[in-house]
Amino acid sequence: MTREEAFEFLDRAARGIAEMFGSSCETLVHDMGVPSHPILSIYNGHVSGRTVGSTLDILGTDRELEPEARTSDQVNLYATTPSGAQIKSSTFHLIGEDYNLALGINFDYTSLVYANRILVDLMSAEADLKTALWQGGDSALSDLFDECLAALGKPVDALGKADRLKLVAMLEQKNAFSYRKSVPFVSRRLGVSRYTVYKYLDELARKDGEASQ
Repeated sequence: MTREEAFEFLDRAARGIAEMFGSSCETLVHDMGVPSHPILSIYNGHVSGRTVGSTLDILGTDRELEPEARTSDQVNLYATTPSGAQIKSSTFHLIGEDYNLALGINFDYTSLVYANRILVDLMSAEADLKTALWQGGDSALSDLFDECLAALGKPVDALGKADRLKLVAMLEQKNAFSYRKSVPFVSRRLGVSRYTVYKYLDELARKDGEASQ
């Protein structure tokens, strides 16, 4: 396969994948034989704001890649663009005698993160009817929180980010976030915003996803 044939194949694949998965999916062809890995073609470039000829990577930097990175496939990795978009990124190489080209796929799933938060709120419920009738209000959730806090062995005002993240993980394991208004309750007890609790949950979900790969 000549360089021209290799590029034509990768460009056709990039165009088809972008069309198939829609405007949230950026695809591009890099010249990986050049340390600055310039973009030879790109579709849905609005995802990263790049155009043909750009030497910026999905992270918004123009650093030269390590030699191994210029020849090794990178599959299903997490990245954040300079604008804050959350991306799943993969790169697949096609190497010949006189060329080293790569197909890049960057899927912006930021909107799905917000949709997931809405779904969590929609699916949450009070502990159960029996608990609501005989224990009342936030009693069960409060008991879970106190139990997890006691396991950490620190008062709330002494918790750092790592401690709060661990506490949220413990609550998640005990299905505390299936309770109605659990996020507002936890944010109030921790003294942080609801957004911060959602960020902790997102971070834990990402770690679980990476661990399962």
